[in-house]
Amino acid sequence: MSKYKSHGILKAFQNAKRGIFIALKSERNIRIHSVIAILVLVAGYYLDFNAIKFCILILTIALVIISEMINSGIEYCIDSVFHNKYSKLAGMAKDISAGAVMLSAFVSILVGAILFGESLFVHYENLIILPPHVQF
Repeated sequence: MSKYKSHGILKAFQNAKRGIFIALKSERNIRIHSVIAILVLVAGYYLDFNAIKFCILILTIALVIISEMINSGIEYCIDSVFHNKYSKLAGMAKDISAGAVMLSAFVSILVGAILFGESLFVHYENLIILPPHVQF
């Protein structure tokens, strides 16, 4: 067994917590995503989201933040191996992981538009003037 795996579950949780704090402290994009996540959750609360909508919202937020954390981990690993020197393969790996973050962000925007669009329409439908032949 590796010397790194012999510390037990408590040490594993401490390391994971430290990793989350390192990510929040060192990665601007994770801080931005976290602030947006809080604002989105507050908006969902004020729009009376039900449990299913909140679960979808939380899973979508988690997808983006986890993607960003994995991307950061990949970048740190690549930088440590290549000592911050340029490598075409290293650049490709970083671009692919950044693309995964961007894709997860686009999907979260789409999910948010669906969830919030419906709720905003229900709350403010009297402000929206639709032609008589359009019904929801």
